[in-house]
Amino acid sequence: MAPEELQSPTTHTDAVEVPYTSLQPETLRAVVEEFITRAATDYGERERTFEEKIADVMRQLHRGEATVVFDARTHTVNIVPAGGARRSR
Repeated sequence: MAPEELQSPTTHTDAVEVPYTSLQPETLRAVVEEFITRAATDYGERERTFEEKIADVMRQLHRGEATVVFDARTHTVNIVPAGGARRSR
């Protein structure tokens, strides 16, 4: 999954970036799994397995290409391209 394929929600001042390293491994995996099942993405000629998709998103988090954000208004968590929580509407 390329960074530009990550879905960026409508952003507002209630979105807070959460360092992925602050999440327990099981929690982070659950967030990534939920994100993947929500993101309808075309992977081209070869469909990627669920585990490959998880590895792609985890790699993007490790590289700083994506970040976890918590929306305090809606009490939801999302994964967005790095800097996505700071973008204005």
